[in-house]
Amino acid sequence: MPKRSRAALIHPSVLSLVLIVSACEPTPQAAPEAELRPATSVAAAVDSTPDDRPVILAFGDSLTDGYGIDPRESYPAQLQVELDRKGYSYRVVNQGISGDTTSGGLARLSLALELKPAIVILELGGNDGLRGVPIDVARENLGRMIEAFQEIDSRVVIAGLTLPMNYGPDYISEFENMFVELAETYGTERIPFLLEGVAGDPELNRSGDIHPTAEGYAIVVRNVLETIEPLIQP
Repeated sequence: MPKRSRAALIHPSVLSLVLIVSACEPTPQAAPEAELRPATSVAAAVDSTPDDRPVILAFGDSLTDGYGIDPRESYPAQLQVELDRKGYSYRVVNQGISGDTTSGGLARLSLALELKPAIVILELGGNDGLRGVPIDVARENLGRMIEAFQEIDSRVVIAGLTLPMNYGPDYISEFENMFVELAETYGTERIPFLLEGVAGDPELNRSGDIHPTAEGYAIVVRNVLETIEPLIQP
């Protein structure tokens, strides 16, 4: 019996709402402008000085892109503000594409590698699970991405996700454990559940949707920082 991840312990009422994203997302698309969007603070946005700070790359789907909200409220943008506040000299780049899958991530991996990120927050797989993609396929795709980033000495952080209850306990368990196993296999850090404290709370998600609001993403930033802060050089 595979080890259950922290996400598996979430109350069923939360699980029934988590990650039902493909129904309200656009089809994955090739959008270089979005893929290279810096998640800069307002101050940085008006500064034309070249930014040579080490890159923290947020690589994912709608949960990274900030589907349905102002780009300045996405978690990568809020993460940039928090890093600036704490005095960490890093540049956060948002390469989230709404509706993307692990196959889509592989297709645009070369653009991500060109940034030579110091840290990569890898948030993909949710849409694979929602579409019933075999776990082995998603796991292999994620593994190939991790290997490619590690080959250029990026520190990879895997974002743990889960699925609605109607996908069945066996598939959900296998899906959740995929992230645990990948972290163990490749020696990466793992955010146990990206939406911890957000999923299922109507006050922290958009009305009629399950994508976080700006306030919800502020909590996501705390979840992310808890894992990546030990990797950040002062």
